[in-house]
Amino acid sequence: MVPLDKLMQITQRFEFLEAQMAQGDAGADIAVLAREYSDLKPVVEQVVEYRQLLSDLEEAEAMLADPEMKELAEEELPALRERLPVVEQALQLSLLPKDAADARPAMIEIRPGTGGDEAALFAGDLLRMYQNYAANHGWKFEIIEQNITELGGIKEVIAHVQGDGVFARLKYESGVHRVQRVPTTESGGRVHTSAATVAVLPEAEDVDIQIDPNDLRIDTMRASGAGGQHVNTTDSAVRILHIPTGIIVVSSEKSQHRNREIAMQVMKTRLYDLERQRVDDERSADRKSQVGSGDRSERIRTYNFPQGRVSDHRINLTLYKLDAVMQGDLDEIIDALQADAQATLLAEMEQ
Repeated sequence: MVPLDKLMQITQRFEFLEAQMAQGDAGADIAVLAREYSDLKPVVEQVVEYRQLLSDLEEAEAMLADPEMKELAEEELPALRERLPVVEQALQLSLLPKDAADARPAMIEIRPGTGGDEAALFAGDLLRMYQNYAANHGWKFEIIEQNITELGGIKEVIAHVQGDGVFARLKYESGVHRVQRVPTTESGGRVHTSAATVAVLPEAEDVDIQIDPNDLRIDTMRASGAGGQHVNTTDSAVRILHIPTGIIVVSSEKSQHRNREIAMQVMKTRLYDLERQRVDDERSADRKSQVGSGDRSERIRTYNFPQGRVSDHRINLTLYKLDAVMQGDLDEIIDALQADAQATLLAEMEQ
């Protein structure tokens, strides 16, 4: 059972925020108050439902002592008792610690791993899978940097995804994705294993990361198109080095101004992700046991084409719907990963 005093504290805090916002004199803090109010609102709705159910149960049990009301109470009690664990579970889930970055847009970075040309082609398949997934959810998917191989594979791609709850869903995709299939470049029909690495980073906001300009080295250089099809004759590409961390970002669109903008946004996002990982490492000595830990060296999923099978190794989930998954039907996998992460958090709360 959820402690009632904790529920009272949540309700009182929500009422305080509501009163502050109604006064309209919070000044610069109004955005902070509004965000906390928005986060608490669904929790308070669950609290109200839970307390109403407890009240209804108490009332029905009291009615058992009244001969005239006993029959009605006996009819109502089974349904009320059946609802109690469901409502309690929903309330507990609403009380779980929230990842502050869940509501943010995300940057997806995909790079081939072991496997040469086949790995680069698989990286391209993963890019299309996420493009389709974003389209299914009505998200905006924008490729901001892409390096294509001669066979049409991906050497590296960085994409920006915007929409409701983007990072909350996509963060489970970080890690090593392995593919088992007969490559188009294989004449003998043998199954090869190759891999690609996916990194999903929450987009940084200006308040998250303050970068000292003295820590940056910004260079401009001549940009060239994929496969030598186009060579930009002006020095428009931008390369930014963050000296303390050694992080390098390159953007090679046609506009130098736009390249600086893109490169700085990617740099902020990578530095923000670095800071998040540092905090997570301090909080948990064993992050690898956590679903969605974001460890990009961890093999998380295998796509087996001969068997039409996709397996997520973190939760031992295997689905025989590989074609649908590659077309962007990822919800069943991501829902299962979210449920597992919630179960882990619930277990930690109960310790």
